[in-house]
Amino acid sequence: MQQHIRNILLAILILPSAYAQTIKHTTANAHAHNDYEHPLPFYTAYYKNFGSIEADVFARNGQLYVAHNEKDIDSSRTLAALYLQPLRAMIQKNNGNAFKDGKPLQLLIDFKTDSVLTMQTLVQQLQQYPDITGNAHVQIVISGSQPLPAKWAQYPAYILFDGKPGSYPEGALQRMPLFSYNFQEYTKWNGKGTMVAADIKRVQSLIDSVHQLHKKIRFWGAPDNVNTWITLAHMGVDYIGTDHLDELSKYLETRPAGEYQSTDNTHALYKARYVNNDKLSKVKNVILLIGDGMGLTEIYAGYTGNRGQLNLLQMINIGFSKTSSADSYITDSAAGATAMASGQKTNNRYIGVDATGMAHPPIPQLIQRYGMESALISAGDITDATPAAFYGHQADRSFEDDIAADFLNSPVSIMIGGGRLHFTQPLKGQPLTPKLQQKGFSIYPRFAELDNITGRKWLLLDDSAVVPVLKGRGDFLTRSLQKTIHTLQDNKNGFFVMAEGAQIDAGGHANNVSYNVTEMMDFDKAIGAAMEFADSNGETLVIVTADHETGGLSLLSGDIQKGYVSGHFSTNDHTAVMVPVFAYGPHSLDFRGVYENTALFEKIMKILSVRK
Repeated sequence: MQQHIRNILLAILILPSAYAQTIKHTTANAHAHNDYEHPLPFYTAYYKNFGSIEADVFARNGQLYVAHNEKDIDSSRTLAALYLQPLRAMIQKNNGNAFKDGKPLQLLIDFKTDSVLTMQTLVQQLQQYPDITGNAHVQIVISGSQPLPAKWAQYPAYILFDGKPGSYPEGALQRMPLFSYNFQEYTKWNGKGTMVAADIKRVQSLIDSVHQLHKKIRFWGAPDNVNTWITLAHMGVDYIGTDHLDELSKYLETRPAGEYQSTDNTHALYKARYVNNDKLSKVKNVILLIGDGMGLTEIYAGYTGNRGQLNLLQMINIGFSKTSSADSYITDSAAGATAMASGQKTNNRYIGVDATGMAHPPIPQLIQRYGMESALISAGDITDATPAAFYGHQADRSFEDDIAADFLNSPVSIMIGGGRLHFTQPLKGQPLTPKLQQKGFSIYPRFAELDNITGRKWLLLDDSAVVPVLKGRGDFLTRSLQKTIHTLQDNKNGFFVMAEGAQIDAGGHANNVSYNVTEMMDFDKAIGAAMEFADSNGETLVIVTADHETGGLSLLSGDIQKGYVSGHFSTNDHTAVMVPVFAYGPHSLDFRGVYENTALFEKIMKILSVRK
C-alpha cells in the first residue's frame, strides 16, 4: 500500500477552514441512515428527495439480503426488492433520471459479509439493471467490508467506493467520491450546545482535507438532532445522516426561509442621552410604537441581524404585557390593539368595542379634552386591526370599509399608511373623500409627496409604499414618524402618535426569518427617531411594545459579528407568550413590572391626566 493519498491528507489537515466548500444544503444533502429500518424503505427517503440512501447487505446463497444483523434476515427483504426494482421504476418513470428534476441519487451499499463474495453477488445482480448501472444520475458506492483497493480496478467502473481513514494506492482516489468517518473518533460532543474549540478545529480540518481532494464527506455515529444538523451544515458536511427523515427533511426544506445574513443594510444607532428618563416630570407628548408580532426572539433576531446593536436595547425601563383576549388565551391584533387603545379586554376580531359589543373611546378621543392632537401611522393598511382600534368601532376587523368610515368621527389629525381604496372606492357606500375634505382634510395618494405636505390635517395613503422592506419599502416608517412629529410638535398641549411596525407580524406568519429580521430592524430605526426627539424635547414619553408574538420563533444559531441568524417557527399563527414593554423619557419608570395589556392604556391616560 502506497502512502500517496495519506501524505496529501496529512498536508491538508493543517490548512484553515476557509477552504471548506460553500454548500447550499437541501434534501439533496440528506442521507437516509440504515434506510431499510424505516417503515417504507427507499420510497420514504426518495419522495423526500434525499440525495443519499443507505442499505446494509448480507450475501447468502447467491442473494443479497438487507438487514442490520444477520439474525434479522428476512427472505422477502432483498436488495433487489427494496432498492433496485423501485429505483429502476423511478428511472423509467422519470425518462432516464433518478429524480424528475435531474438531481443525482447515491445508493450507499454497506457490505456486512465477505467483500469478494458480496461484490460478486452484487455485480451479478446489477447486470439485470443496465438503466441503473449506466445512469449518469445514479452513483453506487460500496462501504463496509470493501475489497482491497488494489483489486478495485477489476470491478465495473460504475462501482465506486467509500473512502475511509488510511492509505490507498495510486488511482484509488478516482473511485472514491465520498469519505465517511466515525464522528465519535473526532469528538464526544452530544449535539447540545457547541463543540469545544479543539474539537471544532479537529472536525473542520478533516472536512477541509476531504474537500481539498474534491470529494464529499459524511459522518456516521453523530448525534441526530437539529442542533447537530445545523452545526454540520455550517461546517460544510456534504451529506447529513439521519434516522429522522421527516424532521431533517422539514428542516432542510425550510432552511432558506429560516436564515438571515446581514449585507449592507445595518443601521447606526442614535446615542441615547436619557433626558428625564427616570424622572416623574411632565409628559406633554406620547409616542406609542407597536411592533405587531414582536416578541423577545424577534427583537434578538433583529439585534443579531444588525450586528449587535438596536436602539430599542438602549432603553432601561422594561416591563411585560400579558396579551390574552376576552375570549381566547391567544389574542389577535384587533383585541390586542383595542386593549391598548381603549383599556378594554375584548373578543378576538373586535375593533374598539368591548366583549359585549359596546363602543369605548380610544386614547385620541379621550385626550382631545386636553387640546392634544393625534396621529396614526402603519407600515401596512391604516384600516388594519392595530391602527383601526385607535379610531374604529366594529364587530369584526374585516369590515374595513366601515372602519374607514368611522374615521369621520375621529379627532385624529394625521394618518399615514396603506388601504387607500377603503376611503376612495369602498365596496359599499360612497367614497369618503368629499366628506373628509369638508372636515378640512387633504388626501395624498403618493408617499413621494410627504416632504411637501403642509397643514395639520391630512391623510397619506399609498399602498405601493407599504410593501415589505425586502421588496423596497425603504424608510417609510421612520420618515413618516419624523414628518408627523415635525407637524405636531408646536402644539403647546402636546400630541399622541401611534406608529406600527406592521410587517414583523407578516414575517412571523410567513415563517420567514429574513422577512422578520428586516422588518424588526426597520422598526428599530423609527424607535431611534422617537428617542432622539424625546431627548431633544424632554417632555416626550416613548413606549415600545407589541400586541402579541407571531410564529413561535426560536433562535437555533447565529453569529452577531457577521449578522447571521438561523431560526425555527413552531406555528404560522400568534402565540400566547407575554410581550416586552420598553419605555423611554419621563415616567418611563411607570412601565416596569408585569401587567395586562389594558394597563398600557391606563398608565398612559393617568400620566396625561396630570397637566402641569
